[in-house]
Amino acid sequence: MMRYGLVCLLLAAVSWGQAANSTSAPAAQQSATPASPGNPPESKETEAAKVAPDAPVVTINGLCDNPPADKTADPNCKTVITRAEFERILDSVQPNMPPRVRRQFAMRYSSALVMAQKAHEMGLDQGPKFDDQMKLSRIQVLTKMFNQSVQEKASQISDKDIEDYYNSKSADYEEADLQRIFVPRSQQSVSKVKLSAAAEKKRQQVSEETMRKEADKLHARAVAGEDFAKLQNEAYTLAALKGKAPSTKMDNVRRVGLPAAQTAVMDLKTGEISEVFSDQSGYFIYKVVAKHVEPLDKVKDEIKGTLRNQRVQEQMKAVQQAATPTLDESYFGPEMPPPHGMPLPPPTANPSPKPSSPGPK
Repeated sequence: MMRYGLVCLLLAAVSWGQAANSTSAPAAQQSATPASPGNPPESKETEAAKVAPDAPVVTINGLCDNPPADKTADPNCKTVITRAEFERILDSVQPNMPPRVRRQFAMRYSSALVMAQKAHEMGLDQGPKFDDQMKLSRIQVLTKMFNQSVQEKASQISDKDIEDYYNSKSADYEEADLQRIFVPRSQQSVSKVKLSAAAEKKRQQVSEETMRKEADKLHARAVAGEDFAKLQNEAYTLAALKGKAPSTKMDNVRRVGLPAAQTAVMDLKTGEISEVFSDQSGYFIYKVVAKHVEPLDKVKDEIKGTLRNQRVQEQMKAVQQAATPTLDESYFGPEMPPPHGMPLPPPTANPSPKPSSPGPK
């Protein structure tokens, strides 16, 4: 019971262990003593592996593993933790904990056992407050274990699953080398005289109409075969923008790497020019230089990640839909959006495609 009550403390120790890991690395490097070439030191992992599973690795003198009922002091009282027992604890807290952190964790765990035993002697593990906290701890542990189980099962993906997904979604792995002209929506004002609101609005309207017509002209010249880099420079010159015009080259672009309104580019054949696309920033003209579909062996890990995330989402959705909470608004009040700065529930991670920025660089 006492050790079970340490579950939350051990879970919290994960972040502590990671912090100790990052801060202790420099110290470990500074304290390392160079070994002679003829007698290289063995790694901590190698040394630890030589310790027998039933060998004591932590001994806490003065703490009774099974204290007598009459609470009489035993001068030889001690708690012994074997390597196998200690590593089971590590697996519950932070699997593959670095060796340099294990010693610090062992000291922290030993101290927690001593305090837990003292709390037990004081009767702090009795009463509704303790029972409520243990109930919450149990829920927390079970939730964590459920998530781990779902992740593990979702990761059991066969090569056939991957191949079937690839064959059904081959268009998602088609890549194109593109050229793109970006035409800014309006001209930059070069007047040093401050205009009235009405005059500025008129200037903005005229400049936007000028750039819209320019986009159509550049599109016609691109179709006629003129150089994209030359046309891009002319667009930036007319827009009176400072700095170098963006590159027209875009390699290895996937459909998912384009704005939704511009994905029709991927339906063009090699050598074809797109229509003029527009958004709030300006106008876009594309040319397809080359197209190819990435082979299965290059996207295998990506597909595996996609399938794993899909299965996790499906399992979590099924669980959430199985039981839906209803809150009493007279007690909780109406549902409100989260306050500014409060993070929303994290979205399920998706595999990173190879998106190219749709905007100018």
